Amino acid sequence: MKKVTGIGGIFFKSQDPEKMRDLYRTHLGLQTNPYGSVFEWRQATDASKHGYTQWSPFANDTKYFGNPDQAFMINYRVENLEALVEELKSQGVTIVDEIESYDYGKFVHIMDLEGNKIELWEPNDIAYEQLGKDLGAETTK
Repeated sequence: MKKVTGIGGIFFKSQDPEKMRDLYRTHLGLQTNPYGSVFEWRQATDASKHGYTQWSPFANDTKYFGNPDQAFMINYRVENLEALVEELKSQGVTIVDEIESYDYGKFVHIMDLEGNKIELWEPNDIAYEQLGKDLGAETTK
């Protein structure tokens, strides 16, 4: 069974997420939106299919990362999230929450050995692409 298939997102804390997005847009050319930036790429196994990686600065007081001392969180793209969660449970990995499903994919959070919260995402790239179009967001290519 495939597990992690790529990086789905990089999330980090920032004193001023809006200024951080502006800095990256102005000086590094990222196409930003209120959530950060989405990097668009092609699937290695099928170059006709797009894939996406989310880059997002979060406010320093975010509760999304769990541990207030955790400065960043990585989102990993996975396949077959339900089966993976069952396998991780059987191996003693801490599952933080229940799987949540959205049009653009399924999510769950786990903890690593040092208490860092990790996000696992089984993406629906077609729906994720449509969500971006609906928001009028451009991707960084």
